[in-house]
This record gives sequence, structure tokens and C-alpha cells, in this order.
Amino acid sequence: MLTPFVAVPSYAPAPRQPLKGEAPDPGRVAAAAPAAASAPAGAPAAALAAAPAADVSGLGPLAEYAASGPVTDLFVNGEAGLWLDGGRGLVHEPDWHCAEQQLRELAVRLIALGGRHLDEASPCVDVRLADGIRVHAVLPPVSSTGTLLSIRLPNAERLGLAALADAGLFGVGEAAAARLARLRGAVRDRENLLITGAAGSGKTTLLAALLGEAPPAERIVVIEDVAELRIAHPHVVALESRQANLEGAGRIGLRSLLREALRMRPDRLVLGECRGEEVRELLAALNTGHDGGAGTLHANSLRDVPARLEALGALAGMSAEAVARQTVSAIGLVLHLERAGGSRRLAQVGRFTLDGRGRLVLEPA
Repeated sequence: MLTPFVAVPSYAPAPRQPLKGEAPDPGRVAAAAPAAASAPAGAPAAALAAAPAADVSGLGPLAEYAASGPVTDLFVNGEAGLWLDGGRGLVHEPDWHCAEQQLRELAVRLIALGGRHLDEASPCVDVRLADGIRVHAVLPPVSSTGTLLSIRLPNAERLGLAALADAGLFGVGEAAAARLARLRGAVRDRENLLITGAAGSGKTTLLAALLGEAPPAERIVVIEDVAELRIAHPHVVALESRQANLEGAGRIGLRSLLREALRMRPDRLVLGECRGEEVRELLAALNTGHDGGAGTLHANSLRDVPARLEALGALAGMSAEAVARQTVSAIGLVLHLERAGGSRRLAQVGRFTLDGRGRLVLEPA
């Protein structure tokens, strides 16, 4: 549990009501349907229960904003103010006021709760607090507009595929039912899945829901830069990367964790987000009998995914042709999510193939 923060009087914001007009969203916001509705048959009841809401008391003067309504993100832009995201876009909070020096002290304290230091030597720091709360802070002069805080709150519930379908993530009518059946079939048939989309499009939520469909006898090993996945499954092992200490030692990256995970006999190997040279280890693992794996990738559209993979492969010293050959045999299905007008949806489904020059392309599936 986070240590409660005792706020200085000038921090205290005026009382506020939950954000108005914001319906539950199929992204990071909890949907009305319970996660257990689409849980794998035979899974223990304890594994299917909705996770309790995150303890936000350590956020101090921001705690009441984090706890009021379906808030997923909080952004403090120096003395310019506070913005909240309840799943329908950013909303400015006019009652929030905090002087720069006090905001800096708050940022330093929150980063310290995550076990790291925020100062002139390390002015940009990202940490994970208890219950999966993510905090990113930037100090001046790196920030020219005062101390910046970006806080992401985890889902209070483990959403299943049925709940996401009810929320409209897969569309409506027969098309939605067909997509839901197709995704369940992909998990059952142990296809390797890649979920793509922009930030906040619901990639992590969909990935967790898909993994919740895996048979309860399977062992899922999850590797993340910052732990976010909450999976309704009885056998999940999670590994999280570690930043270097003040002396520059002790860093454990995703590449190292991928190699360690292969020694843990995973039935399903999952990379929360592929963002660097670890793509080489991931493709190699998925090409050596580790079926049923999954991961996410930032991309603006399905058309941009091959270029993104080629760029990441170049960081690992792989040629575009090598990336193409490895990817076609490693990834079975690509699911691209979009967020528009405050709603998230599965926009496209594709499969990797090679063009006439041996380059990687995506075709609709």
C-alpha cells in the first residue's frame, strides 16, 4: 500500500463531481459486464474475480481526481493546470491549482515511492507504483513549461472478450459476432498474435482479454517494460524490466528477460510491448515452437506495421529481408485497433506475407 501523502493546504483542490457524460469505454476503462463472463471454463473463481480498484492514496492532492469517476490518465502541465481522461478525451480541471515548487516536491515524492530519484541529474523518470499505477515526471529546464506529471491508472477490472464485445470494440451485429468467434478460435488454435494501434487505443486491454481465453492448464509468461497486463488466468508469471541505478549498473532489459523466459517453460510467451531490438529475440522464440504467443506494437495503421517492424529489426542488426522472413513464419494474425471520437474499435485484421521483392506486407484477413 502506498504511504498516504499529507498535502500542503495550498495543494487542496475544490471538491468535484465525477466527469459528466462519460460512458464506460472498451479501452482502459472498466466495462459494465463482468470479466468472468468470458473467462475460460474451469478456471478457479479467485482468478476470475475483478481486481480491486488501485490504491490512489499515495497520489496526494491528485488522489480524489484519480478516484472520482472512470479516470484512466491524469496530466499536470506545470502551473498551466490539470487534465483528466475518462476514456472520452482530455478534460481540463479548472479547480486544480498548485504552485511550481509544490508540484516539483510532489513529483519528487511520487518518483521516490517507485524507488527512483528525480533531480537535476535525472530530470526524466518513469516508475510503477503499487497496484500498477504508472508515473512519469519531467523537471525544468528539460520541460520549458514547469514540472510535468503523467499518471496512468490501471483498470479496476479484468475485462473479458465478451465484455469488450458488449462495449462495441468488435463492431455490431453479425460482423461483431464473427470477429469474436474468430479471435477465440485464434487463441484456441494457438496462433501467434500481434496487436497494433496508437497509444490509448486499447491494445493492452484486448491482449489481456485474449490471454484470459487460454486454457487454465497453460503457463503464460509475460514480459513488460512496465507491468500493466491484468489477465484473468490462474497461471500467469510476470517479468518486468529494471532501469539502471545511479551508478549506471543493474539494468535488466527486455532482451535479457526474453532469454530468461524461454528457460521457464512457457506455454504462451507474451511481450507486453515490442519497442526496440528485443524484436529479434521475440521473432526467434516464436519461430522455434513457442506457439500461442502474443504482443503489442505501436503503429498508426495496419499499412505502417511492416515498416515499424523493419525499423525495430534494424536496431537489432537485422536486414529488412530477414525481418520479413522471420515475421511471416512467426506471426499468424495482426489485430489493429483505432480510437476515434472517444471510442475504441478493432479496425482491421491482417496477415503478413511477402511481396514480389521479398519485402514484408500485410494483407486483410
